[in-house]
Amino acid sequence: MISKRLQNLFLISIPLFIAHGLEEYFTGFYNTDSIFYFVFQPFGSMSVFQATFLLFQIMIWILLIVSYLILSRRMLLKLLTFLGLIFVFELSHLIKALISWNYYPGLITGLLFPIIGFFYWKELIKNWISHVKKN
Repeated sequence: MISKRLQNLFLISIPLFIAHGLEEYFTGFYNTDSIFYFVFQPFGSMSVFQATFLLFQIMIWILLIVSYLILSRRMLLKLLTFLGLIFVFELSHLIKALISWNYYPGLITGLLFPIIGFFYWKELIKNWISHVKKN
């Protein structure tokens, strides 16, 4: 049901997400991003923000790996669609860097998301069309 190419793109994206999360962590993304601050603001002081951000990143990494191993192909296709939305959301690093004409935490690895995301969405759409035709 899910093509080998889409599976490979998913597997390639896992280390990219890990590298991206580490870049964000080590460059202080949690101190500069207003969306992150808004979401995790109720958790308290900056040391809690750091811990929360790192925990969030690790949870995402584990979710990706475990999901690939245990989900049914139908559920995995839904997860892959959600992951595709994250590829789009990660464009925010590039946009914020362009607006400020400065480095924005997460930008370096964030530049790879549109490239992989393009091929990912192309293959994901093919898989959804194939899934709809079968049902």
